[in-house]
Amino acid sequence: MNMQTWNPFQEFESLIERYNESRAGNLGRRLENDLSFADWAPSVDIEEQEDRFLIKADLPGVDRNDIEVKVENGVLSIRGEKRMEKSSDEGTRRHRTERFYGSFARSFTLPDAVKADEVDANFKDGVLALTIPKAEQARPRAIDIKVG
Repeated sequence: MNMQTWNPFQEFESLIERYNESRAGNLGRRLENDLSFADWAPSVDIEEQEDRFLIKADLPGVDRNDIEVKVENGVLSIRGEKRMEKSSDEGTRRHRTERFYGSFARSFTLPDAVKADEVDANFKDGVLALTIPKAEQARPRAIDIKVG
C-alpha cells in the first residue's frame, strides 16, 4: 500500500485554478482592460528620492514586447503577459508548474506633484525600472531663518 501525504493547500490551489479558468472562459476578452482580472501581479519596490520616484518590477521571463506602461488620469499602470514555455519534446510531461504565467497588471496612483509626461522606462535582466521625476514644487528645499 502506498502512503501519500495530504496537502490541504494543493486542494485550495486547485480550487483557485478552476475558478480562474472558469472566469476567463465565461467573460472572454472583453474585460482585457480591467486590471482586476489579471492572472498574477509582479512584485515591486517603490523608492522616493529627492528629485524622483523609482518603481522596480520583477518580470523574469517576460518579453519586453509583452509589457505595456501607461499613465492615465494620475494612475501609472503596468500590464503584460508572461507566456508559458513550450516543451520541445512531444513525450515530455509536466509534473509541477509553480511559476506564474498569463496576464499581469499593477497600478499605482501617482502624487500630484510629479511630471507624469516624463516617466522613463528601462527593462534589463527581467527588471522593469520606472523613473518618475518630481515637479519642482514637490522637491524639498531648505528655508533660511532670519534673525531679528
